[in-house]
Amino acid sequence: MPERYDVITMGRIGVDLYPLQTGLPLARVESFGKFLGGSPSNVAVAAARLGRRTAVVTRTGRDAFGEYLHHQLREFGVDDRWVTPVDAYPTPVTFCEIFPPDDFPLYFYRQPKAPDLEIHASELDLAAVRSARVFWMTGTGLCAEPSRTATLAALRARDRCGTTVFDLDWRPMFWNIQEDDPEARYREALALATVAVGNLDECEIATGEREPHAAARALIGAGVELAVVKQGPAGVLALHRDGTVAEVPPLPVEVVNGLGAGDAFGGALCHGLLAGWGITRVMRYANAAGAIVASRLACSSAMPFPYEVEAALTEGAVTSRPTGATP
Repeated sequence: MPERYDVITMGRIGVDLYPLQTGLPLARVESFGKFLGGSPSNVAVAAARLGRRTAVVTRTGRDAFGEYLHHQLREFGVDDRWVTPVDAYPTPVTFCEIFPPDDFPLYFYRQPKAPDLEIHASELDLAAVRSARVFWMTGTGLCAEPSRTATLAALRARDRCGTTVFDLDWRPMFWNIQEDDPEARYREALALATVAVGNLDECEIATGEREPHAAARALIGAGVELAVVKQGPAGVLALHRDGTVAEVPPLPVEVVNGLGAGDAFGGALCHGLLAGWGITRVMRYANAAGAIVASRLACSSAMPFPYEVEAALTEGAVTSRPTGATP
């Protein structure tokens, strides 16, 4: 029997085109860097950087950008066997503007439809999904068919075994709010997950609660075992069903681009849970990983190695280091 995966993520992928000049609107930017993007794909990269065996379930266009994403996943040590092409739609691209420390507007080009929303339940390797030690899915995967049905099929196949993470990932521009009911979709997925992760806006969509402790309790009430509420400058709150609470402040950092911090946090969260650490240690480690990526321009290529996270924890702050440097 082949070795099972530590982490399988499912959902969004695309090409990030980030300005190489900060503090300028896109109209004035003259050069861009090209990077692998998409939150669940970045989470798989982040976990792989920390030594975990990872794979991603997603789809690209049958085009040069799709080929680029396959190459990048392999370079980062992420298994791309379940990344398949869609003839009808181009690989998405995303632009951002970079105005440190806290303004990073995103511009998604996912029309007429993103290939990663064309994941079909009949094409899933449910045995692999079921056997993965951690399965990670996102709210965006629930926004359209056939991705919604496929995502729920994967969750049902898990049957709450191992660690099943629902990244609340609320992106209102991806939803047809008039015709759909995001809150109902979120409730359905929460009942099938064991961990929920989200910021205050995402928690409010999922539970109707915005106060961090109330939101965490509501997520537990919706069915998960562990609720992780990200509060930006206020740090992170984690609440376990057994009553264990961890409140961890952010690590001091000079922010360059905050967009990949949550994905680094997610990969480190998976790593810590797989390691069997206590909740406080997991949150401190994930916070440090996120802070390191916030100090760098890119997302995927900026994901930290274990020695970098340990150094940041030892120093109590993130110091300037080369992006993606090896030990």
